[in-house]
Amino acid sequence: MAAPIVPLIIVFPIYPGVTQLDFTGPHQVLSRLPGAVPVVASMGGTPVVVEGFAFSGLARLEAVERCDVLCVPGGFGCLDAMRDPGYLAQIRRLAAGARYVTSVCTGSLILGAAGLLEGKRAASHWAWRDELSLFGAIPDAGRVVRDGTVLTGGGVTAGIDFALTLAAELADTTVAQSIQLGLEYAPAPPFESGRPETAPAEVLALARARNAARQPDRAAIIAQVAANRHLARAATA
Repeated sequence: MAAPIVPLIIVFPIYPGVTQLDFTGPHQVLSRLPGAVPVVASMGGTPVVVEGFAFSGLARLEAVERCDVLCVPGGFGCLDAMRDPGYLAQIRRLAAGARYVTSVCTGSLILGAAGLLEGKRAASHWAWRDELSLFGAIPDAGRVVRDGTVLTGGGVTAGIDFALTLAAELADTTVAQSIQLGLEYAPAPPFESGRPETAPAEVLALARARNAARQPDRAAIIAQVAANRHLARAATA
């Protein structure tokens, strides 16, 4: 059994355009760990409105002194987050003292933009995964991927699997399984369309078309963020 950490500070740094399940899923799991102190924070403590939800009463990300677990969620707003030097500075600061640096879905691209994934295997949403290589990461199709103290979950719902995996490490498998049981997490999807490898061709084509319509400049934006990071690193070398 792992030695308990009390309190166990778990920070979720959210931003406009975040996918709410990317952090509410892991939050639901990890907040049930013994001694857990979940902290949902944003730049300036500003409320975040997304997908019909309003998240208020948030901590100021700049004022969070430290954390044991940093969990960066994804979402279409990750593109703006990746271009926010203030936000990235806070991610780097908290990551430096964290026991685990983690992400869900496209949150791994934010970790990459912050320079935290170089040479590391990482997961992301299937439609964005290959972009990780621009930040020196090694894209991995796994649902939960670990490389040292970096744990990343694939698309959206993988956040629950990732959180249970981390819960077992932070406490033990019995505690993690009791959390799973308490949440009655026993997924039995009605369709086998959860991954591009199993989805029917027409479903995959529709999903790709919708993604392209929502973010037509996505690849260019990510490439520019990566290029700017490489230039900044070269300037300080």
